[in-house]
Amino acid sequence: MTGAERRASWSLAAIFASRMLGLFLVMPVFVLEAARLPGGHDPFMTRLAMGIYGLTQAVLQIPLGLASDRYGRKRVIVLGLIVFGAGSVLAACAGSLAGLIAGRALQGAGAISAAVTALLADLTRDEVRTKGMAMVGASIGLVFALSLMVAPTLDGWVGLSGLFTLTALLALLGIVLVAWVTPPEPRSHAAGQSRGRIADVWAHPDLWRLYVGVFVLHMAQMSMWGVVPGLLAHAGLPIALHWRVYLPAVLLSVVLLVVIFGMERGRYLRAVLRGGIALLLLVQLALWRLAPQWPGLWATGIVLFFFFVAFNVLEATQPSLVSRLAPAHARGAALGIYNTLQALGLFAGGALGGALFKYDGPAAVFAATTVLAALWLILVWRQVVPPPRSRQQQPVATAAAPATRDVT
Repeated sequence: MTGAERRASWSLAAIFASRMLGLFLVMPVFVLEAARLPGGHDPFMTRLAMGIYGLTQAVLQIPLGLASDRYGRKRVIVLGLIVFGAGSVLAACAGSLAGLIAGRALQGAGAISAAVTALLADLTRDEVRTKGMAMVGASIGLVFALSLMVAPTLDGWVGLSGLFTLTALLALLGIVLVAWVTPPEPRSHAAGQSRGRIADVWAHPDLWRLYVGVFVLHMAQMSMWGVVPGLLAHAGLPIALHWRVYLPAVLLSVVLLVVIFGMERGRYLRAVLRGGIALLLLVQLALWRLAPQWPGLWATGIVLFFFFVAFNVLEATQPSLVSRLAPAHARGAALGIYNTLQALGLFAGGALGGALFKYDGPAAVFAATTVLAALWLILVWRQVVPPPRSRQQQPVATAAAPATRDVT
């Protein structure tokens, strides 16, 4: 990486991380704390409150992705962080589950994931882009581990309201980073000259394989977090000590991201993608079998380690592939669709996972995620992986002109 690419990667990773830390801080305690609010007795509604963030994300990712193509990435990112911070304040002031749902919905309206990943793609070359995406993924993994360590303690000190207040402050930190630390965006986007359209990226089958994939990945993730805290609590581990299982699993999985860099240089990125999905499938199968038996801490920790390995690999490779397959002028549109399906997966994981859990317990939840992971693996088997292009070359993969197939 050049110096500018490193600065772009770590600063945008920090923006992602500051935003995600606020979200992750509430995740380990959300269901338990929301149940104490008026209206929180219904397990479906509490999980809906956790997942509705994804629904509003889904509605606005494409419009804001297109806006970033036309009016500039940084403008959209700052606007989204302001909205996200406002939603955090609303959730902090909520006195009922209905108010909490409203705050979470407004948080989701700050849908900047497409704009951030598009800006990272603009500022990095194809041959190092997966490394940049992996830096984002690693930062998310690390703040996730941090949140698991400190969330129960912070929850004891300041409660759920205080955690949302901290989330609003982290949104302000993100605005500072994008305004004064991230390198300037390309002139075409900053000047509003780019005119990306949904039609440029909508009909491409290989992009749709990635769109479906991110939906399945995040549906499985959100469904798991509606069940895993209960498994650990049933095994006798107090919520304040859940980090002792999460932290080693997350940190060990982040170390393995180094493998991605070598595989990408060796043109084996499609094999990495297939392997990550296959591992996710095995994890869901294991949880389907183990969860109804209320497994012990060691079994749960080992399964979580393999989940985080699969999750980090797929989080790094998929957006990198989207940015390669999409035309450069429509990256925001392509990543808008991608992040819309990601957000829909979060919503579906919260809502559908809650409904399945209420109907038939954890077995029903993991049966559904296992079937979806198996279908995803079949769908992705013929995924196109274009070779890296130089900064001067624009990706030419469109519905009419497919990318060159990787030989691996």
